[in-house]
Amino acid sequence: MDQKRVCLTVPAEPGFARIVRMTAASLAVTCDMGVDEVEDSRMAAEEGFVYACATGQQECGIVFGISDEAVTMDFSLGEDLGAADADESLELVEALLAAICDESSISEDGRTLSLTKRTGGAHDE
Repeated sequence: MDQKRVCLTVPAEPGFARIVRMTAASLAVTCDMGVDEVEDSRMAAEEGFVYACATGQQECGIVFGISDEAVTMDFSLGEDLGAADADESLELVEALLAAICDESSISEDGRTLSLTKRTGGAHDE
């Protein structure tokens, strides 16, 4: 499968987390990921959305990338990154993302949270 993109924009409100979770899980299944990988992708999507919502934006844009090797997720971040950094509960989010994703990072300009879950990645044990 070539790299394909799926774009989703939802209000940055907790009630929309389920849509983000279910989209990530469905795309992971499309990539033939195993049950544990699908669950990790679902959890990563939810935690990424929580982080993105804490940055003070009205809407959150998520770009999912799917291929035979991985699912990637790029979350738009609002301009209030200080609020996200000051929120101690987000330290737990960052720790969870580090544990369940093969890669997680914030872009240099601070506008995008990027997550990668690989098929057969190291975190599937």
